[in-house]
Amino acid sequence: MNDPEAVNARIEALEIRVAYQDQVIEDLNQTVVAQWKQIDSLTRQLNEVLDRVQEVEDNAGGPSAPEPPPPHY
Repeated sequence: MNDPEAVNARIEALEIRVAYQDQVIEDLNQTVVAQWKQIDSLTRQLNEVLDRVQEVEDNAGGPSAPEPPPPHY
């Protein structure tokens, strides 16, 4: 273990692994950020659709009770 070349080789191998891990972490972070942006956008769109549906239901002049089933049931 006192061999300086062996120690240097191990240090270099560890540095390479850390560099790859740093890149993988950065790639994963970018993926997570992109997914959160998409989730946020989809959440806003869903809320807009729900608001529109609620508005249509509120403006509908029909009865508030559900229709009874047809007689053949």
